[in-house]
Amino acid sequence: MSPDVAPCEDCLAELFDPGDRRHRYPFINCTNCGPRFTIVRGVPYDRARTTMSAFEMCSACRAEYEDPANRRFHAQPNACPKCGPTMRLIVCGEHDSTTQGEGTPAGEDALAGAVAALIAGRIVAVKGLGGYHLACRADNERAVAELRARKRREEKPFALMAADLVAAGALVDLTPAERRLMGGPERPIVIARRHPGAHVAEAVAPGSPDLGVMLPSTPLHHLLLADAGATLVMTSGNASDEPIAYCDEEALARLGAIADAVLMHDRPIEVRVDDSIVRSRGACSERPMMLRRSRGYAPRSLALPLQAPPMLACGAELKSTFCVASGSRAWVSHHIGDLRNWETLRAFREGIDHFQALFAVAPEVVAHDLHPDYLSTGYALAREGVELVRVQHHHAHLAAVLAEHGERGRAIGAIYDGSGLGGDGTVWGGELLLGDLAHAERVGHLFPVRLPGGDAAVREPWRMACAWLVAAFDGEAPLPASMRGRVDRERWEQVAEMARRGTSSPSTSSVGRLFDAVAALCGIRTVVRDEGRAAIELEAVATCAPASERDAYPLPVIEEELLQLDTRETVRAVVDDLAAGVCPAVVSARFHNGLADATAHALSLLARREGVRTAVLSGGVFQNRLLLERCAAMLAETGLRVLIPCELPPNDGAISYGQAAVAAAQLRT
Repeated sequence: MSPDVAPCEDCLAELFDPGDRRHRYPFINCTNCGPRFTIVRGVPYDRARTTMSAFEMCSACRAEYEDPANRRFHAQPNACPKCGPTMRLIVCGEHDSTTQGEGTPAGEDALAGAVAALIAGRIVAVKGLGGYHLACRADNERAVAELRARKRREEKPFALMAADLVAAGALVDLTPAERRLMGGPERPIVIARRHPGAHVAEAVAPGSPDLGVMLPSTPLHHLLLADAGATLVMTSGNASDEPIAYCDEEALARLGAIADAVLMHDRPIEVRVDDSIVRSRGACSERPMMLRRSRGYAPRSLALPLQAPPMLACGAELKSTFCVASGSRAWVSHHIGDLRNWETLRAFREGIDHFQALFAVAPEVVAHDLHPDYLSTGYALAREGVELVRVQHHHAHLAAVLAEHGERGRAIGAIYDGSGLGGDGTVWGGELLLGDLAHAERVGHLFPVRLPGGDAAVREPWRMACAWLVAAFDGEAPLPASMRGRVDRERWEQVAEMARRGTSSPSTSSVGRLFDAVAALCGIRTVVRDEGRAAIELEAVATCAPASERDAYPLPVIEEELLQLDTRETVRAVVDDLAAGVCPAVVSARFHNGLADATAHALSLLARREGVRTAVLSGGVFQNRLLLERCAAMLAETGLRVLIPCELPPNDGAISYGQAAVAAAQLRT
């Protein structure tokens, strides 16, 4: 079972050849390209077990399909305008979907209507490979702002779709590696530095120095871009916090209030799959950083260094994936998302059933996270007749990197993320671990502080700034100047008292929450809708500092029974610099430098003490390229071999694979 593949050069040549019988046919494909994973209903993989089963091939297509010398030999989605899927355009009135009538545009008329709507500044829902997109002109400020308002997406940048690499190069500065990545058959969204002259609306990515750009992933998208003659916003077809719509009825019901028109077709989508997102690692590695592994990559298998019994690993809660494994292979699912949404949880359950059938895995073992309230854990505990294996969150991160690199031996690792339940029942997130696939022990951590209000502190970074000031200044936490007028003074003092007393404030060692605190102190973010948004913007600000800025804030590494990164001194230095008028860009750069220096020093110290030569850097915080580059470079200078995630994201999208690796190793001991 292979991933979906973007149109090949041969099919594109036919698509735009007026003399070809498939000229401008939006469902052109061959054995080298086209839909695969998103149309498969069962195995073995043949047309009868795909969503193409309702389309009987015409004599010309059948002849191609049966000719071993033809590039469409046994191409299961093979079709043409005479026998294959067709498009239609549904116009939505007053943002409520209408039903199909006799005058509904179809075929070329449907495409022409969609293009006309886009050119006129309207919003169009477009059916892609794994679900619907919402599209509008990227250079139309009113259209983009309207899309953001209707979609209820206040902060996260929109992805863009450019017609080709030339058009993409006018939007972002692309390295040769990024050009290859963007033009590859997977067609991911590539996060790259915004070109100074990029002609896009400010509302596409407010305040961000980067843009996410992809090339067309289907013939339909190629036609849309060519006919519209403009770069398009191409964002997921959903309202905020919902999974993408992928069924036609669902699209009309959920997107009718957002889109002015819906461009659909009659080839069903079997599996809902989001676009993949990648980012260059800069000097750290030629291989890209996977931020979301989905369309184009899933369900490509990964190797396991140890033989596994038939197994299911259920992953975490946010950025969720699951994994089925057997023998030496593991199949990590496409990105599922936040399981706290009912539709996403249903997709998680249905996806597991689908993978078990596709890859003939009847789980005898089910691995899950320690957190009892994760819905993935609840799903695991409800499985009957299986052996359950509990895996600590940060050990799963460590094991995922070791396993994808084929490692079985011990390593020292810095696992930095937002949160995960620790072995001691507290909230971990800034962990130094020593271990292998089977076992890991905590040998160091970030200085723990209070998390005032629990999850409320994730949504309101100013709470973490308050908690860190309480910790750094012996309980004193005056409201910083950067937050006056943005945070109510009375609420601030209430939260400070919560942190002092520990009321509704669990202890956390989270590096992600430390980034939130510094971002709030710098006046960058006091409130966010998405976890990690403050940290992303803090990194972006640091890139505006002078290239010569090499100063680093002090961050003592205290050698106790457990090594401790004492960031109280770091926070005091941040406050002093801001009070002295140092700009946030320089403050952010010095903070990044200090954390990277201390992390590398702590890992080197532990590696010498424990006699290991391999260091691992993972967890969602290491999506931060500045931090990753500096840590990796400094560790390499000490002679350590540095392993980082490549096939999977540093974030919780890798947890399920790590759980599978841990379970396989523990069952052998």
